[in-house]
Amino acid sequence: MASAHSDRHPHRTRHSAPADFTALKLLIAGGFGVGKTTLVESVSEIRPLRTEEPLTEASRPVDSLEGVATKTTTTVAMDFGRISLRDNLALYLFGTPGQDRFWFVWDELATGSLGAVVLADTRRLADCFPAVDYFESRGIPFIVAVNCFDGIRSHDPDAVARALDLNPDTPVLLCDVRDRESGKEVLISLVEHVLSRELVIR
Repeated sequence: MASAHSDRHPHRTRHSAPADFTALKLLIAGGFGVGKTTLVESVSEIRPLRTEEPLTEASRPVDSLEGVATKTTTTVAMDFGRISLRDNLALYLFGTPGQDRFWFVWDELATGSLGAVVLADTRRLADCFPAVDYFESRGIPFIVAVNCFDGIRSHDPDAVARALDLNPDTPVLLCDVRDRESGKEVLISLVEHVLSRELVIR
């Protein structure tokens, strides 16, 4: 099920990591069809692992396609990718399934995670409430990234924060998950947010 995504760093191997190498586990979460798989695929320097399956007639009563009528597949377990920010720092990305019936996977994926990106689609903003509640209730730091699809009116991040009733220190930013640089900025923002929280706690 792996995509045809080519390696961006074909000469890097797991045996070439420096002695001070650090790997951080991040979650990519959000509602059904919000762009989690696309984000992992666009930023990953390795061929991403994808567990997508075709949508079937049997899933229609439980998987609403409102706002994502052209979607034909769904993640049933997780997406996995990796991106190196420096030679000694890599981010391991775990994309969560979006539908309620696959939520039993979330606890396993969340174990050992540094933090999470909650992707939001302003056409279906309520779909990211469960993810926000999940991370808030478990004390897992997160940021909200609004995926700006083609033709979707841009929203002010402050307005999104108010609509989601976020804590004032939870960052909200706009992004395009199809663009690698935009996706990298989201991940960097999450790492910076987590580090700033760590400094405050100390």
